[in-house]
Amino acid sequence: MPDESKVKEKVRERYGEIAAEFVEKGRPVSCCSPQEASCCAPQQASCCGPSQTDVDQLTNAMRHYSAQELTDLPESVTDVALGCGNPTAIAELKPGEVVLDLGSGGGIDCFLAARQVTPQGRVIGLDMTPEMVKLARQNAKKVGATNVEFRYGEMEDMPLLDESVDVIISNCVINLSSDKDRVFSEAYRVLRPGGRLAISDIVTYGPLPEVVRSNLEAWAGCVAGALDETDCLDKMRQAGFTEVEVTARNFAEVEQWAELDEAQEIAQDLDEAVVSEFMGQLKGKVASIKVVARKP
Repeated sequence: MPDESKVKEKVRERYGEIAAEFVEKGRPVSCCSPQEASCCAPQQASCCGPSQTDVDQLTNAMRHYSAQELTDLPESVTDVALGCGNPTAIAELKPGEVVLDLGSGGGIDCFLAARQVTPQGRVIGLDMTPEMVKLARQNAKKVGATNVEFRYGEMEDMPLLDESVDVIISNCVINLSSDKDRVFSEAYRVLRPGGRLAISDIVTYGPLPEVVRSNLEAWAGCVAGALDETDCLDKMRQAGFTEVEVTARNFAEVEQWAELDEAQEIAQDLDEAVVSEFMGQLKGKVASIKVVARKP
């Protein structure tokens, strides 16, 4: 596994570039290069937003959200949606609740959560990329979300008081951490008794090839850092969560992942037969899942 500091540096670099370019140039960008559909490969498990020139990609990236949910959200929110699901759809949010979004990015899930908890509730977006926090705060003003705030910080060391939130949501972000035990421990700490965890994230099934696990681009692209599903659920339980349940699984299409820069970089020095075998090792091993859990 790459050094933890190098992983964080790469993740900050990638997502900082997304936010900075959008803010400075006033146009949507993808976290992938222009020809790519996703930085996590899958059509079913994308952690990237769309290319600005491809309407089909926009439809794919937004398929996790209903047309009603996207109503009145500006492009600076929807075009920087970087998730692999829609955690607000499984969180069962109630008016008056306090919600924390880990890795809030441009803020789409925060704004959807804010609608559900009503002005009597509150939503906190946490992100470790300064440029993303800046973009999200600008988006909050555009949306007029007065019950949403965005904080700079890391999910391994959340800048929140003990037992201060009712619900934690996260969208394709926990896989980016190299210390997931700490993330789940912190999530348990800040949740109130009876509080809920509702996340969409990338997991694996069986070991990935070492060339993927050790590649920083693949870490930033939401693949290399993903836990095996069993390990992911076990870590939640070890942190103290109960009623841990996977509500949906969507497997990645390996053929699409093979077209991405991360895969091509790994395969560039290998012959065709080895590449074919390598891609075969990934088949059926990567998926996006929806998980809910509760703090007793």
